[in-house]
Amino acid sequence: MADATDTTDTPAGRDYRDTVFLPETPFPMRGGLPQKEPVILEQWGDLYGTLRAERQKQNAPLYVLHDGPPYANGDIHIGHALNKTLKDFVVRSRFLLGYDVDYVPGWDCHGLPIEWKIEEQFRAKGRRKDEVSKDEFRAACREYAGKYIDLQRDQFKRLGITGDFANRYATMDFTSEAAIVAEFHKFKNSGQLYRGSKPVMWSPVERTALADAEIEYHDHVSPTIWVKFPVTGASDDHPDDLLAFRTGTPSIVIWTTTPWTIPANRAISYGPEIAYGLYEVTAMEEGLEFAPWAKPGDRLIVADKLAEDVFRAAKIAAWTRIYDINPSGLECAHPLAALDSGYGFSVPLLAGDHVTDDAGTGFVHTAPGHGADDFEVWKAHGHHEVPDTVDPDGAYYPGVPLFAGLKVLETEGKKTGKFGPANGAVMDKLIEAGNLLARGRLEHSYPHSWRSKAPIIFRNTPQWFIRMDESLASGDSLRETALKAIDDTAFHPAAGRNRIRSMVEGRPDWLVSRQRAWGTPLAMFIDKQTGQPLHDAEVDARIVKAVAEHGADIWFTAPDSDFLGAHDPARYEKVEDILDVWFDSGSTHAFTLDPRLPEHGYTGDRPAHWPADLYLEGSDQHRGWFQSSLLEGCGTRGRAPFKAVLTHGFTLDEKGEKMSKSKGNTTDPLTIIKESGADILRLWVSLVDYSEDQRIGKQILQTTVDAYRKLRNTVRYLLGALADFDEAERLPLDQMPPLERFVLHRLHELDAQVRTAYTEYRFQDVVRPVLEFCSNDLSALYFDIRKDALYCDRPDSLRRRAARTVMDEVFMRLTAWLAPLTPFTMEEAWTTRFPDAGTNCARVIPETPAEWNNPAEAARWAKVQRVISLVNDALEHSRNNKWIGGALDANVLVWIDSDDLYQAFVGLDAAEVFRTSTATIRQGVGELSGWTAAGFDEERVWPIVSKIETAKCARSWRRVPDVGSDPAYPDLSARDADAVRYWDETHA
Repeated sequence: MADATDTTDTPAGRDYRDTVFLPETPFPMRGGLPQKEPVILEQWGDLYGTLRAERQKQNAPLYVLHDGPPYANGDIHIGHALNKTLKDFVVRSRFLLGYDVDYVPGWDCHGLPIEWKIEEQFRAKGRRKDEVSKDEFRAACREYAGKYIDLQRDQFKRLGITGDFANRYATMDFTSEAAIVAEFHKFKNSGQLYRGSKPVMWSPVERTALADAEIEYHDHVSPTIWVKFPVTGASDDHPDDLLAFRTGTPSIVIWTTTPWTIPANRAISYGPEIAYGLYEVTAMEEGLEFAPWAKPGDRLIVADKLAEDVFRAAKIAAWTRIYDINPSGLECAHPLAALDSGYGFSVPLLAGDHVTDDAGTGFVHTAPGHGADDFEVWKAHGHHEVPDTVDPDGAYYPGVPLFAGLKVLETEGKKTGKFGPANGAVMDKLIEAGNLLARGRLEHSYPHSWRSKAPIIFRNTPQWFIRMDESLASGDSLRETALKAIDDTAFHPAAGRNRIRSMVEGRPDWLVSRQRAWGTPLAMFIDKQTGQPLHDAEVDARIVKAVAEHGADIWFTAPDSDFLGAHDPARYEKVEDILDVWFDSGSTHAFTLDPRLPEHGYTGDRPAHWPADLYLEGSDQHRGWFQSSLLEGCGTRGRAPFKAVLTHGFTLDEKGEKMSKSKGNTTDPLTIIKESGADILRLWVSLVDYSEDQRIGKQILQTTVDAYRKLRNTVRYLLGALADFDEAERLPLDQMPPLERFVLHRLHELDAQVRTAYTEYRFQDVVRPVLEFCSNDLSALYFDIRKDALYCDRPDSLRRRAARTVMDEVFMRLTAWLAPLTPFTMEEAWTTRFPDAGTNCARVIPETPAEWNNPAEAARWAKVQRVISLVNDALEHSRNNKWIGGALDANVLVWIDSDDLYQAFVGLDAAEVFRTSTATIRQGVGELSGWTAAGFDEERVWPIVSKIETAKCARSWRRVPDVGSDPAYPDLSARDADAVRYWDETHA
């Protein structure tokens, strides 16, 4: 039917607009979400408590999502919004599927970013960190973190996140710190913990050791140097003239990108399988702007494969290879020995499997205090003394000859993170000593601190480690236990398993100590005589009890005797390092899930269960929280604290570039919520493939708004069409017309898809099929066909009752299916129709009758829609040529030369299907007069459109033969006359 408010070409007489049953609803077309959503939040109150109480009454099965804690230091950003929204999809969809969901939001509170902020605050007041007591400093950190926990909590709530915020956890809570200490004690007491002095990744800017998970790699330009180590000794199996000085002392050449480590050199490593040669320089390049450091007659030992590269760098034009060299047994002088007796020691040649001839010289300068491979090869050859060259600030210790006090990296001011004077000073001294062969610059990938973004160095320090390869009580090592746990875990997407597995297979021992102030301490005592941790259950219990009552600060302020009891405090050293923050967050399962297990004394009605059903974070957490939780759980309980892991990618701008404030390409979730509403942001999350990196920006959000309008308009139309619907109208399936049977089949089909997609965390596979259903099956087909019956049939007609029955079923499912994704809009729709029925969020998906499944009807309508598309082409052509004004002016004769397509129309009203006044289907070959359209001949379908000259019904505007057949209503069709008579009688 035409728009009932249009009066164009309306026959004279009564105005029937009031008799048309137009949709009526207070649900507006415009969402107004920024204003409505806060009102809905207020109405929800403690929604999470309501939902859990409802499910617990039903004795629903428990589902646990454990929250990976965001860091408490600022407003939420788009990454927070993506992560927390995905978690909310999980929580709400599991409630929708009938589960009782345990989800406790939490926060990570310790660590360097907060320390820096507090240091800045004290500096602004003219106080350095070392002038502030640890107690005062930690109190300021605690206050800062608490402020942002409150801020982020409110922002997450505004986003529509539902969870147990009233009982949120934070790693700085006293009970949390006590639980973390207790977990640490388990590693201490099981023998998995040890103190080792080895090179670790060290941040001079942050003055602390860093673990692999705290490192990221960025392009970095480093100086490169080729250095000569003069050979001073050789075993008997070397050529007699190797040390004959007729043509100069031979030198082994090394290449390094860290000149500052030369003072720490103690050896040179070589590859036993690499071919080396002794070369003599015979000529230098000419016409150079500078004098090269090499000269004819120099004898150099390098790998044969790399000799040409080395000589090119040194500007050597010609050379002679004298003979093969086996580096085994050679000894060299330190290249700075001629300048200071402090470097007068011998530098041995050590075989090492880590040496290759892919780049450099085939020899590796070995500074055991500044590299993992260097350390291992030094130890493997029986050496135990590892020199300490650089202090925590990245400056040479006072005892380092020639370079005392010089910094490797700047740690203060505008040059923080830039190279200090150390590299340049070392190169200058190598030139002075005559042992610098060449130098250059190299741009390469270099490790940086994840937090400060400053370069790090390798530095030998005593640190505490958890062993990865020591056998546990089970007989397996921590690494083996973790790898088995990975195999037993479900990963979404599946590629996550290989990623974390490769990281765990290759990771070193877990470095857990940090030299900072704000964190949970390694609360233990070391026996000064043995160097081993004290194992005393009563001491451990006193420590944990004190921390639970007073917080971790008590460890730094209380006298040792308070904890040691009968032990002599003079014999023990208190460890004041703090734990790696990943150990903190990796232990969160221990104080959010474990405490509510019956075996831990929980007496409530609904304990949580361990392990959690799901951990959900960004893909970077394979090296972070996922891995630390895995290792913590495996080390203390023999398995991972999760059954499944879900990972999402990172959010980029519309061009696919990483967001940064300096670029000005960030998208602020709080701005989106303020301008468009949280449901728009949530809909964007549901539409993207979260397993990959996703993009966001104004244009993408506009596409999301368009999709939202489709959903909203669909729900609005349903609400209008269902005004005053009651159970007396409901029609049973066996009385449903074919079109309604088809829509019910689509509901049955979608219901299975939605349930499976939610179960498997495929939220895109919920919203996209539902959007297509709304656009294609409902708006473009069902609503359009049934509009005439809804508006113009009398209310008790079977056709109208069937339509309203099906629309009720559609409404009940759409508002349920979409409740986890766009909860505010679905709540508004639900309460508009059922203001006294409670919250939409508490519903479960309505059961869908199996008898709705009707593949035959679906197949029929797939064929019918192919014909509809061709008829629409013909109608459009006729309108464009002004042969007809609209579809209701048309009669359509459709020839179908396909028995399959023809049979699809058996039992259907073709005029109703085509939305024309009259239509006829005939089997056979037809011919279009005057034009052809693509697809007609292929489908063997030929629609012929002609204009109807009969009278137009003044109410429905259909041109049908029975207009005027009822004398009481001479300007109406019989159907419309009957409906108006009903209207007049009921409104008398």
